[in-house]
Order: sequence, then structure tokens, then C-alpha cells
Amino acid sequence: MIQFLLNQELRSEHALDPNLTVLNYLREHVGKPGTKEGCASGDCGACTVVVGELHTDPQGVEQIRYRSLNSCLTFVSSLHGKQLISVEDLKHQGQLHSVQEAMVECHGSQCGFCTPGFVMSLFALQKNSDAPDSQKAHEALAGNLCRCTGYRPILAAAEQACCNKPADQFDSRQAETIARLKAITPTQTGELNSGDKRCLVPLTVADLADLYDAYPQARLLAGGTDLALEVTQFHRTLPVMIYVGNIEEMKRIEDFDDRLEIGAATALSDCYTALHHEYPDFGDLLHRFASLQIRNQGTLGGNIGNASPIGDSPPLLIALGAQIVLCKGNTRRTLALEDYFIDYRVTARQDSEFIEKIIVPKGHALFRAYKVSKRLDDDISAVCAAFNLKIDNGVISDARVAFGGMAATPKRAKNCEAMLVGATWNAATVEKACAALAEDFTPLSDFRASKEYRLLSARNLLRKYFIELQTPHIETRVTAYV
Repeated sequence: MIQFLLNQELRSEHALDPNLTVLNYLREHVGKPGTKEGCASGDCGACTVVVGELHTDPQGVEQIRYRSLNSCLTFVSSLHGKQLISVEDLKHQGQLHSVQEAMVECHGSQCGFCTPGFVMSLFALQKNSDAPDSQKAHEALAGNLCRCTGYRPILAAAEQACCNKPADQFDSRQAETIARLKAITPTQTGELNSGDKRCLVPLTVADLADLYDAYPQARLLAGGTDLALEVTQFHRTLPVMIYVGNIEEMKRIEDFDDRLEIGAATALSDCYTALHHEYPDFGDLLHRFASLQIRNQGTLGGNIGNASPIGDSPPLLIALGAQIVLCKGNTRRTLALEDYFIDYRVTARQDSEFIEKIIVPKGHALFRAYKVSKRLDDDISAVCAAFNLKIDNGVISDARVAFGGMAATPKRAKNCEAMLVGATWNAATVEKACAALAEDFTPLSDFRASKEYRLLSARNLLRKYFIELQTPHIETRVTAYV
């Protein structure tokens, strides 16, 4: 059984199909059709809902953290121990919520299909903002598409909703909601079971290891932003899943003198502060990774584990010399991330083995990362590049150069690196290294970019890296487009 709050209503579910998304649960099981399906792939934001969960802030104050999510990519099992808020829950005692009023007064809606998603993103923004902030508003709404209105009135609604925001029913019920969430905090493995399909929800790494050993055919579910597409886009059935999002051990970020250790189930939005502090380029790229809704769900371990050749984090982590800790039963092994990827969607992971955490070394001052994509926000890379050189007295003593989108796996450019190591750091060396990239990669052409464009982009990004290290005041790293 799993338990969660549907606004303030306690829901206990056991016999649901684990392949059921929160979107379809709301629309088909509890009669709340305000949440819309636009794309069923997490691209349009029409299905946005907000999930509240217990969170202790750095000052030790217990509160509810509200986050926007794409309900079309969220399986119901991930709600265990949390609060689900949909657009129907905002109106209170016959009065519209202040974010709904702002949308009306600023003329932010026309056909209305996308409006519930915008309203929920605004609600989450309001809950997480103390004052109007244009940058935060753009970030909060980047994952919501409107095909009628244009975004100016919606951004005006965001400013109005976050300026002198009034208290609402969620504020007045906060203590009550915290108490109710504490009362349903999971204490043992939960389960959804429809007879022929099941999803298990362990609470510890040890329990996960035991369950995965017992069900080696199970699919591990973290954020689900990739896995859920198998259900929503390809109409496949997932007979057994194990949801790892309630394992606190795998959601920790530990900061050591020489490294960061990031639990594999840590949401990308939670990784931002630590990674941006150590490597600003990594943080900047995370902002372009996808929409905020996706970053609130997707995990660093999941972005590695799905072994996509165009995943944004692996090239950066490979260039930094990151390692992963793999767990199987009571056994753990540490593997260099670059050795994890074998071939297209093929990895070194053994049966019943899972990524427990990622180890990111510190202290690489010359690390830079670049992403080339058709849109600035919420788009997949055509090419993702990461450069990490060590230069002593003008001579390159070490080089790690990695790319995504250039091969069947995220991959180091070994021939390029060989041209760099031991050479003087100058334009002539860079040109030799650029030429060597043709020996490292034979990229494919697809709808994102041609093979010729990819190779030219890879070379130009290395030249860009050289120029930026020569003139560090130039800040153009996050504005590359196809």
C-alpha cells in the first residue's frame, strides 16, 4: 500500500496499476480533469501539478517544500508520503487563488488549455519566492508552452502573484499538513500491485539491494522522466518497477575537501547549488538541462544510468574524472564514469547492480562546459562539450576532453587530448587538437544537426575554450545554438 495526501484528503492505494501516471489518476480516478494532457512527454507543461513534501531547511526548520512536476511523467507510486496539489485545489471558499486572479487580471489566458499548467507553475513560484524576480519567473515558466497569448501577460501575472503575495489556505494549514505528512511518513517498503504488475517502494539502500536481487528484471524508477516515456509514448507495459525516490541515503549531497558525493536519486534541481559553487559552468548547464519541472524530477543517477549518448551531465562528469559507486547485494565497486559506457545504451552495470552515488572531484579551475542546441531552454543537445586542462607555466600537463552527441556513447577525445598534453598552450596547438577530433569521432546526421555541423561545432567549442581562457572576462558559455 502507498499513502499520500490529495490536497487534504488521505488516499490509500494498493491495487492500482503501477504504470498509471498522476495525470491519468487525477483525470480518470478522482474526477479532477483540470490537469491537461498536451504532449505526454514533459515538453508542454499543460499537465503541471505541485507536490509538497517534508523538508528541513539549513536552519533546522521543518517545512513543506512545494515543487512543480509534469504529471504525465510521474507514476502514482512516487507520491508515497507526499502531498499532491492540482489546479482544482487552489480555489478556496468560492474565491480564486491569487495566482488565478493574476492570470485573469493580466489577461494571461485565451483558449485556456495551457492555463492550468501555467497556474500551477505560478503557484510553485509564489511558494518559493519572497519577491518578484524576472529571472526566477522565466525559469519557472520555461517548461510551459502557450500557443495563443504570448508570454508577456503571463509574465506580468507572475510579477503580480509574487508581489506582496497574500497568505492562502495552504499557509494557514501548514502546521496541520506537516502533522499529517509526518503521520504518513513511510516506515516500511510500500507497494502498488494490480496482480500482473507491481511497483515496490523501498526506504533503504539495503532494502533496494535485496529487492533488486529478488527481481533482477525490474526497472528502476527514480524521476521517471525517461522511463515513463516507454509507457506514455511507446505504450509499453512495465511489469515490475522499484521506485528509489524515497531512499534518503541516495538523495544526500556530501561535501568533502577533495570531492562531492552525490546520491544517485538526487534531483537535478537539488544538485545545482553544490555543483554551481564548485563549477559555475556545470550549474549554468543544469539551468539549460530541461524545464524546472523535469529538473525537479530527473536525477543525476538517472541521467547517467539511461546511457543516452546525448545526456548532458556525462560529458561534464567524464571531463572532471568522476566516478560512480555501483552496489549489488552487499558488494560495492567504484568505477570511473568513462568506463561505465560500453556501446549505445550498453553499460558495464551487472544484473541487479545499481548506481548508488556519484563522486565528483574538486579543484579543476580550468573546467568549462558548453551546450549547442536549437533552443536555449528545455532542449536536447546537438553537441555537448566539456574541457578540463591543467596548464603549468604555459605547458599543458594534463587534458580531459569529453563530448556528448558525437558518438554512440559520451566519450573522451583521446587523440585530441594526445595533441594537447605536453604542448604549449597556444593557438597552433589548439588547431592541431581540433584536427585530431576527426580521428576521435565520426558523428551521425539526424534532425538535430548534420555530422558536418557536429564536427565543426566540436572544433569551434575547443577554440572557444581557448579564447575564454585567454580572456576570462568573456562570458558566452551558455548561449550556443544550432
